[in-house]
Amino acid sequence: MSATTPGTPSPPTVGALLAAGGHSFSFEFFPPKTDDGERLLWQAIRELEGLRPTFVSVTYGAGGSTRDRTVRITQRIAEETTLLPMGHLTCVGSSVAELRSVIGSYADAGVRNVLALRGDPPGGPGSPWEQHPEGLAHADELVTLVRSLGDFSVGVAAFPERHPESASLDDDARVLLAKQEAGAEFAVTQMFFEASHYFAMIERARALGCTIPVLPGIMPLTNINQLERFAILSGTAFPDDLAARFRAVADDPDAVHALGVEAASDLCQELLDGGAPGLHFFTLNRSTSAREIYTGLGLGASASA
Repeated sequence: MSATTPGTPSPPTVGALLAAGGHSFSFEFFPPKTDDGERLLWQAIRELEGLRPTFVSVTYGAGGSTRDRTVRITQRIAEETTLLPMGHLTCVGSSVAELRSVIGSYADAGVRNVLALRGDPPGGPGSPWEQHPEGLAHADELVTLVRSLGDFSVGVAAFPERHPESASLDDDARVLLAKQEAGAEFAVTQMFFEASHYFAMIERARALGCTIPVLPGIMPLTNINQLERFAILSGTAFPDDLAARFRAVADDPDAVHALGVEAASDLCQELLDGGAPGLHFFTLNRSTSAREIYTGLGLGASASA
């Protein structure tokens, strides 16, 4: 049923669900470029729907290149599934007028949850960030814009390891606080592989007065070729000992998959035991690994606890 059907109650927002306590478990998808890719995406969505996640999100492509597809898929999730969707929005390559239009499209679709991001440089990691001449420069400005245009619950990014353009980890904490002050209600982290980085980030943020819940972003690595590629794209340090374990089984795809699920499951358990408010899985539009971790940890029984 569409979220915009007259007479039906509005679904809860992500911010409200997190504020209510308990653990949040969510999944992230990206807009595919082909019909086959879209078929696989919807297969994954349907398979994960049965786990009753708190919400699901749909990303932008590099440089905002899939903006229209992102909005369309997010709208379809809202209208055709029981899932609570969150759409992504970035400053990259967009004027304020274009951003207003996308926000309006989300509102028309009944989507009231938005992850507001500055976005990566269009040229890729290491290239300079270029603000659109009629656009915004920082995520906190985007948060302010989204909040000014309706009753949206807005999330933002957080970085357990230093943002590539940040002066320091303390500067990252100050940026997160600025996003909260602009109206952000929660954050989702960049991928990481050591729980200590997450907890240190939380401690720095809390010391400054940043109180919003921060969901750890989890990437189950099940393909050996993902190791260096994702580390480069995210600026994330990959632990040497874990890299060695992956390389030791590099010629056995099943063993690589099993190790990826095991390592991610151990990280998830450590995060939950340490007080993380939930987990956000980067699925790469595949459901198998996420379902194995989710069910292996017994999350389905505790998702609403």
